[in-house]
Amino acid sequence: MKPCALPLWHLIRPPQIFVFKNHLGGFSGAPRKIGKIMAFDMQKWLTDQAITEVECLVSDISGIPRGKILPLKKFVSAQDTGGLRLPEYVFGQAVTGEYYDSDVLNEIGSDVVLIPDPNTCRLVPWYDEPTAQIIHDAVSQDGSLVPFTARAVLKRVLALFEDAGLEPVIAPELEFFLVKQSNDANSPLITPTGRSGRAEKAKQAYGIDAVNEFDPLFEEIYDHCDVQGLDIDTLSHEAGAAQMEINFNHGSALELADQAFLFKRTVRQTAINHGLHATFMAKPMQEQPGSAMHIHISVRSKKTGKNIFANTDGTESDDFYHSLAGMQRYLSGAMALMAPYVNSYRRRTGTEDSPANLAWGMDNRTVGLRVPIGAADSRRIENRIPGADANPYLAIAATLAAVWLGLQEKRRPTRPRKVSGEDLETLPRNLDVALDALERAKALHPVLGEDFVKLFVEVKRAEAEAFLEVISPWEREYLLLNV
Repeated sequence: MKPCALPLWHLIRPPQIFVFKNHLGGFSGAPRKIGKIMAFDMQKWLTDQAITEVECLVSDISGIPRGKILPLKKFVSAQDTGGLRLPEYVFGQAVTGEYYDSDVLNEIGSDVVLIPDPNTCRLVPWYDEPTAQIIHDAVSQDGSLVPFTARAVLKRVLALFEDAGLEPVIAPELEFFLVKQSNDANSPLITPTGRSGRAEKAKQAYGIDAVNEFDPLFEEIYDHCDVQGLDIDTLSHEAGAAQMEINFNHGSALELADQAFLFKRTVRQTAINHGLHATFMAKPMQEQPGSAMHIHISVRSKKTGKNIFANTDGTESDDFYHSLAGMQRYLSGAMALMAPYVNSYRRRTGTEDSPANLAWGMDNRTVGLRVPIGAADSRRIENRIPGADANPYLAIAATLAAVWLGLQEKRRPTRPRKVSGEDLETLPRNLDVALDALERAKALHPVLGEDFVKLFVEVKRAEAEAFLEVISPWEREYLLLNV
């Protein structure tokens, strides 16, 4: 298995001299307005790469890539004429594809303008034709950032740290399953066969040969990540059958959220090209463990470059404890952002694989907030609560919002848990309870954005209602002739 090769990335990465007349910032008081993009350097990169089409991507509330695909000439001309347009209601679209009445979205379906972020220019490596993909931000007609889009929510939280002279450092870990392709949504998912011709039956946690069963797929995933500059680190086999985990190297929160957003798409597309499906569902198979998106977080002082979680003598700082306390106080209210679907709560078993508590401990994997043992300058907190199904922008924003509130309130956390936390269960057990908790967590609302919280709750309650209309095999099996 080969790591991402930096030289190739340096060859294709667009120059870092792309600028906006007004940088796409966050929210300090009134939303900052965006000036006309200086597009000539981006255009040169697109031309140098012989790009024929451009995929203009935005994340919807579920983390699904939405947007438009344009020929290069159309894309360039769109930048000269004010940018691409997209209906505002796309950002209130449910995972089912349905639209619902909203107190937040404009009822007449007004357009928003898509502004490309030049630093996100990447090739799409699984196409034969040279194609670019560019992540966009959505702005309103007056040029202000649309506050309820997923990327804008993260930018809003990051702006609070920026104004305080702080910079969060993030490293996600994403788990996923490989399964056989099937067009029957009513049938249980099946573990695929690898190079040996046999499907996994026993647990293969950290199994090297089990990973090598799908070596051609993973070689191509690494190659695709090379081309896109996705800074992935290690690959390992998780406890489930054909369940894998890929870790990212640490970096800035927005950049890592963008990378996680693109990585999920990359894995799904590559798996399809190998005759498989890759799923980031939190709990795709009944007898298998769930899939998580663990998020490692530390905070650096922009003035000194030092990790504020450690004192000069290497001990844990007050800011470290305040951050832990904020996560313990507010992550339950933010649970719906980290577990956004009915299926997400099937993962919440209270086991080591999926802690259902907000206790913390040193190198303790049975608690929701693990502190890995390591050097003082790399001291961090691992949030083990989010599922792999969460929108990376929103899961990271929720984590950082809790840390921010902890730094402001300067509370103290509970004592570290030195024994198993599997007997603890303090987090919401279903989506309805989690949404109730989010509505009650008033301190989170101005940090994440009032309109976003309202829209998120609207969409997720509608999805939960849609699920209640579905009759499951369990109901037919045990209720049909017994009640």
